[in-house]
Amino acid sequence: MQASSNPISCTAFVDRACFAKGSLQHVVTTVKDSLEDSKLAQILIFNDGTGKPIDVDFRGSTDEVLDRLSSESGGGHNSNAKEKENELPARKVGRPKLGVVSGEVTLLPRQWDWLKAQPGGASVTLRKLIDEARRVGESESKVRAAQEAAYHFMTAMAGDLNQYEEALRALYAGNEALFYELIDDWIPDIRDYVKYLAKAAFMQKDN
Repeated sequence: MQASSNPISCTAFVDRACFAKGSLQHVVTTVKDSLEDSKLAQILIFNDGTGKPIDVDFRGSTDEVLDRLSSESGGGHNSNAKEKENELPARKVGRPKLGVVSGEVTLLPRQWDWLKAQPGGASVTLRKLIDEARRVGESESKVRAAQEAAYHFMTAMAGDLNQYEEALRALYAGNEALFYELIDDWIPDIRDYVKYLAKAAFMQKDN
């Protein structure tokens, strides 16, 4: 399990039924305290952010299981963060108190002419173009992340369900209506979790 400073939100399934949701610590505690050892072997816990299964060693007491999780998620990450905090920032040219930093931009003459002719001048126009490109890029990244999360979970839990491959194609094609139609008759808990993971995959359609 990868180290993280933020609690991992996850969902546990037993026999394709949703058993517990919440932080990893909460889900693990609920599972460990509620299920017999024979059922623990059937538990599958998925990361709500990535759709990937989380490997948990349930041997021993609940405290021992949680201690192992804590040791796996701690250590190097925090020390690396502290080292970065102690690094001195480089001196910046521009108006740092206003959050403005100067840098070199190389453009063709016709490109400079176009920038200078825009309302507000070159700097204002460049900032607007960059902000828009970042917005579009972040939106596309969220779509890809949602597609991958849904894919990982569907591969693990829905590979033998009706119209699985067709649903995957609809997911990556961004065909929201067809995707939901194809998974409509799936096992309810599986279907609902797939919808949860895939929600952001169709967000560009609304923008």
